[in-house]
Amino acid sequence: MIETMNTPPPLEHSDHESLIQTTLEHLAKESLTRPVWIRVGQVIDGISREAYKHAHLVFEATRIVYMGTEPPEMKGPADADLPEYTVLPCLIESHAHLFLDGAPVNLAEREAYLKQPAEWMLERGKARWGKILQCGIGTVRDAGDKYGVGLALAAEAKKLRGELAKTPWIDSPGAAIHHKGRYGAFMGETIEEAGGLEPVVADRVAKGADRIKLLVSGIINFKAGKVTTPPQMSIEEVRALVVASKARGRQTFAHASGMDGVEHSIEGGVTTVEHGFFLTEEQLSKMRDKGIGWVPTFAPVQSQIDFAKEMGWDGEAVGHLKRIIEGHQKMLCLAEKMGVIVVAGSDAGGCGVPHGMGFLQELEQMERAGMSAMGILRSATGVSAEVLQFGEPVGRISAGCRARFIVTRHDPLETVKNLQKAKTVVFDGAAVHGVAQVDLAGL
Repeated sequence: MIETMNTPPPLEHSDHESLIQTTLEHLAKESLTRPVWIRVGQVIDGISREAYKHAHLVFEATRIVYMGTEPPEMKGPADADLPEYTVLPCLIESHAHLFLDGAPVNLAEREAYLKQPAEWMLERGKARWGKILQCGIGTVRDAGDKYGVGLALAAEAKKLRGELAKTPWIDSPGAAIHHKGRYGAFMGETIEEAGGLEPVVADRVAKGADRIKLLVSGIINFKAGKVTTPPQMSIEEVRALVVASKARGRQTFAHASGMDGVEHSIEGGVTTVEHGFFLTEEQLSKMRDKGIGWVPTFAPVQSQIDFAKEMGWDGEAVGHLKRIIEGHQKMLCLAEKMGVIVVAGSDAGGCGVPHGMGFLQELEQMERAGMSAMGILRSATGVSAEVLQFGEPVGRISAGCRARFIVTRHDPLETVKNLQKAKTVVFDGAAVHGVAQVDLAGL
């Protein structure tokens, strides 16, 4: 048994964390050949509304064997005692565009990026995984691209379903669906090209889509401070696309901002509404009653404020942006109070939203809005997994789920910003050390 308390002389903070990192590296490797038993100060299991205090966790490389407050039925002592540490599931990033770099805010650079060949974008996407895993993210729902990058990455993940992997679990919708001449040409293909509503869904499924992405509305006109174009899909069109998707066993997620775009998505019966800026209390009630999830994505709007100079926004536009964020904050708090399903996603790949770190900053934005730390952590783990039904049992610390979890001395229930501090990510028989300052190059 490796003791980490009452060990003279007292360790400095950095020395202590180095010792724990070394211990977890060793135990992660041991899990390849036998069950490993650790005791920790608390476990956040991803579903429960309270943490398990003084908990026991037993894991093998591919699965969690046991978690509870009573010792497991195992011979001998625990392999490690970590009373100052918290364990929680690896995080689920539920809205990321894996074909794009998010960190750059130079608009010309971003435009040039989209002129690169698909093969280059794919290699760029593959190169990010080490840093994304360092951030504690173990699952990603790609939010669409027309270059096949997300589909290729998802296909690689599927080859290792149930096996040991080195990268997060990924699924993808492939190209998002939109109308010709309307928003989405950079990441989607049109209904008109496919020949209709049912054919476009059939086309996406035939190409390997794990779920179907709908571009129901346009985007926010930041200069005007509102969505200035009507929805590009009617309620009837959304409903038909949802029906066609369900018939093929696929969920739907809808890009929608503006009251009308959100309304069309809700009445059409999508699985989740993405962004949802300017939604109303009445619409939140409908979402709750219909079991529709909401992915708020504060990050892309907040980045417009943070990089206002680079984006060319004047004081009036920044005022609009701040007002939009404030309204979104109020709706998020109301959603939690009302019992609306909230799913965390950052829109990483969007301008100024880096992969990995952008998601951790999204969680910080949700906390700044007033959502509870436990509510945020659940939205980024077990709730997300339950709603989105990934092809692997992820997002929870419970028997049978994948052994992919974060070990941290910095309690995320005190503030979710602690997830941005040093931590160790145990992932399929390996231990990855996350640093407080992740290099944003390539993210």
